[in-house]
Amino acid sequence: MKQIRGMLRVIFGRTTFGVVSLIAQVAIFFWIYRFLSRYIVYFYGGFTLLSALVIIYILNKEENPSFKLSWMIPIAAVPVFGILFYLFAELQIIGKLMDKKLRDNMKQTEPYLVQNQKVMDQLARISKQDANLARYIKNTGHYPAYGNTNVQYYSVGETMFAAMKKELEAAKRFIFMEFFIVERGEMWDEILEILERKAKEGVEIRFMYDGMCTIALLPSGYVEELKEKGINAKEFSPIKPVLTTYQNNRDHRKILVVDGHTAFTGGVNLADEYINRRVRFGHWKDTGIMLKGDAATSFTMMFLEMWNISEKEPEEYGRYLRDPEYFYPLELSREGFVIPYGDSPLDGETVGKQVYLDIINSARQYVQIMTPYLILDYEMVRALTFAAKRGVETIIIMPRIPDKKYAFLLARSHYKELIGAGVQIFEYKPGFIHAKVFSSDGIKAVVGTINMDFRSLYLHFECAAYLYCNEVIRDIDRDFKETLAQCRSVSMEDLNKDPWYERFAGRALRLFAPLM
Repeated sequence: MKQIRGMLRVIFGRTTFGVVSLIAQVAIFFWIYRFLSRYIVYFYGGFTLLSALVIIYILNKEENPSFKLSWMIPIAAVPVFGILFYLFAELQIIGKLMDKKLRDNMKQTEPYLVQNQKVMDQLARISKQDANLARYIKNTGHYPAYGNTNVQYYSVGETMFAAMKKELEAAKRFIFMEFFIVERGEMWDEILEILERKAKEGVEIRFMYDGMCTIALLPSGYVEELKEKGINAKEFSPIKPVLTTYQNNRDHRKILVVDGHTAFTGGVNLADEYINRRVRFGHWKDTGIMLKGDAATSFTMMFLEMWNISEKEPEEYGRYLRDPEYFYPLELSREGFVIPYGDSPLDGETVGKQVYLDIINSARQYVQIMTPYLILDYEMVRALTFAAKRGVETIIIMPRIPDKKYAFLLARSHYKELIGAGVQIFEYKPGFIHAKVFSSDGIKAVVGTINMDFRSLYLHFECAAYLYCNEVIRDIDRDFKETLAQCRSVSMEDLNKDPWYERFAGRALRLFAPLM
């Protein structure tokens, strides 16, 4: 009887329904294609002209050349299908509506994110270039530069997890949490116990996780389960059995805000592998930061802007500013500058990529990078190779044990060009690198959620913090050095030993790189 019930759950479950619905939609799409293909002989000239016009339109779009190429090849090779699919992608309106709502929310938070002119003047006196970068982030990415902020760096997920629990326990007014991955286990159970207890104490709790979690990690009714515990929860962009491109824009952010004065971000999600209580790909190396001070305001507003994309009632943003009576411990240093920023895939502005490029292009002595993926476009390859060629020590740490074989092969397809130009690539022998860290010249660094791949730089909602002249950068550089000691260098000889079919697969996958 149990087996029969199990089979019925599978047959009539939401996953089966979703798969069947998608198959049906794909079938309809191909039927339309086949139907039109019957008449291609009669309208061959028209289809050829239409393909040419669409390709001209794509060439003139303000878009990354890799995305243009990914569209032009199928349109030229299979005109009817290629044009249909392109029009299908271009005419999606849900993403446009989401972008409008997010922009409206950002206008409402603008009064709480005014740039302190004294901070900007001080930054400009030290570095005009970094003041210009701060202006760019403010003008296009919405978030100002701050002083008066302490930054704590965490070199592994375990220490960050301990700090998160400590701050959650100290919450008095509200807790905001926004994460890409949530999976039930020791880590989430411990956090959930604190959240449930804090909710009973009267602390306002808002918890948002990406809709991808419901595919394999969480049940479909988990939001209601959390609400029963006093936690105001929601899924961002729930996965639906509908062919649409907006579902490609996932919320990859990791944000925790406590009472408006403390914020966390970094690579650490809420699952046991991130704190090495579950082994998946060897030792899981991750990083994160905690901000205490003025800069936490940006993460407060960043969370509320995303939360209110799906809300209709107006938000009282001013309620969630830091309590002016909150005092920081005297031992905390608040020197240097912190610029939190978010990146949206819907506004056409690649803030995360531009910040990375600015660090690479302005480096004088060294650039140090930790990233789990290396799926690069032409601009990023040129920036990295030019930095190395002009004498900047350019080092990238990648995983030795990858979580995705295809991403690993694609990354290695870039290695020969990078190493040939003088870029040093190392692989982390103990396991998997999930950290997203840039540092340069001992004076600037970025810690956040942004990978070196197309999905992070173009397709996902992301966040990070840019640090300048902050003493915590010494901790970041020290961690990089200690991590490097556990790595092996990748040489040209190593690449030549790769099987020919893996090298071919890596290069062939470049055609689909914008989707990875």
